[in-house]
Amino acid sequence: MEASSLMEELEYIRRHHKHELERENQCSSTLVKHINAPVHIVWSLVRRFDQPQKYKPFISRCVIKGNMEIGSVREVDVRSGLPATRSTERLEFLDDNEHILRIRIVGGDHRLKNYSSIISLHPETIDGGRIGTLVIESFVVDVPEGNTKDETCYFVEALIRCNLKSLADISERLAVQDTTGSP
Repeated sequence: MEASSLMEELEYIRRHHKHELERENQCSSTLVKHINAPVHIVWSLVRRFDQPQKYKPFISRCVIKGNMEIGSVREVDVRSGLPATRSTERLEFLDDNEHILRIRIVGGDHRLKNYSSIISLHPETIDGGRIGTLVIESFVVDVPEGNTKDETCYFVEALIRCNLKSLADISERLAVQDTTGSP
């Protein structure tokens, strides 16, 4: 990676991904994914607080309560295989101009207590002039009783990596369809 690209990533993280560790038993991490699709395509998936299952493979169903606005709450059904069946999440921030989404988990039958995440999208040029998207996702969460910070971060990072890979796959497929005019 070029030094200028790394400096841009670090600046985006500094500017948009501030998490306050409020307690000793919390962990936080930031993940980065480069996607070969323009921001508008990637954002069309990410911004859909009411349809996270469009790219998050561990979500089978989502029902939103109220309108799609700050403070809205969604009830998410989790696919079997994870140590949970449902999650209740609140939309904390949505900026269509800056491409930033922040959610907080407020309930559910899982161990992700006081979980908050921020995802931001940034246009970038890749591979000699193609338009792409830099996706940055960060989180903070309580470390459950009986787990270490490393174990907790590893688990959440694995889920996010899977979500980001799926987001990249779907976005890149949509981008190809967008340029070829395929249905």
